[in-house]
Amino acid sequence: MYFLHYQYIYNLIFKLKTMNYKPKNRLEPQEYVEGIIKGDRVILSRAITIIESNLESDKLLAKNIIQSILPKSGNSIRIGVTGVPGVGKSTFIEAFGMHLIEQGKKVAILSIDPSSQRSKGSILGDKTRMETLGQQEEAYIRPSASGDTLGGVANKTGETMLLCEAAGYDVILIETVGVGQSETAVHGMTDFFLLLMLAGAGDELQGIKKGIMEMADMVVINKADGDNITMSKMAKTQYQNALHIFPLAESGWSPVVSTASAIKNEGIDTVWNTVLEYKQMVDENGYFEKNRNTQQIQWMYNNINEALKQLFYNSENISEKLVALEKDIVTSKISPVKAAENIIEVFKRSF
Repeated sequence: MYFLHYQYIYNLIFKLKTMNYKPKNRLEPQEYVEGIIKGDRVILSRAITIIESNLESDKLLAKNIIQSILPKSGNSIRIGVTGVPGVGKSTFIEAFGMHLIEQGKKVAILSIDPSSQRSKGSILGDKTRMETLGQQEEAYIRPSASGDTLGGVANKTGETMLLCEAAGYDVILIETVGVGQSETAVHGMTDFFLLLMLAGAGDELQGIKKGIMEMADMVVINKADGDNITMSKMAKTQYQNALHIFPLAESGWSPVVSTASAIKNEGIDTVWNTVLEYKQMVDENGYFEKNRNTQQIQWMYNNINEALKQLFYNSENISEKLVALEKDIVTSKISPVKAAENIIEVFKRSF
């Protein structure tokens, strides 16, 4: 009940620990930049660690690194991969990644693991699940904890994506924790949105009720093998018919539905060929550049919102006031709406 009280204590301890602490093993910004551009995976990993860090000294270092590599970024195809738990995202991504490497591509996989809201920890097990792909020189797998970021997208995934592009990775795959309303966060940072589904797991059209379907550029019925082949074909037809209900996307692209078996490596080439067809079309009609520009602007606003959130909750006066308001709310001395108005006024007066 008194979450904010504990949050205040946590923030205070965290602030004291990180305020003046500077790690000893940090390089100069230019050393990170040069290593990233050369494709040094060790330097790339160390730079990503800095970007994910909450240390004040690392935040400044991260800004310098990002600004320096910016001209070298933006040259990849960014693909978001999502689907319900158990659909086989990791297995599919491994098969897909291996196929891309066979096509002469360098692939970076940014795999978002769900964080515990109690311990703030995560399993970070995708690298072990993609064992074969992880052994390839042309592949880079970076698991990150989702934390409390909207849609399960790690807070620094966007910056990590830029670093991977500067390191020469042609295709960036972002694997999310699952399907949900907040998966718009993934859609908002990728060029192509891939939705994995299962056949024979209930009403095949249940997904149509979710906004996720409207965002999908391609729906792949995974695990289309063995006894599941017939049901997968039926599900494909159902999705194709249902997708016609939606108006044509701004890109002008009509979503494609296909079947695949990641374990048997069947239908994987169809997925990549579809991505290439999409890329060619949006390049020709100008949507690709327009979408990237829109995403960059939205990215700025997302960072502003996150910075304001941190500024608000990390304020000592605000934290103390919130604890008092919590007590007033549960004793019916004040309504939640009025309490919110009061705390915002306190915050406004602090500037």
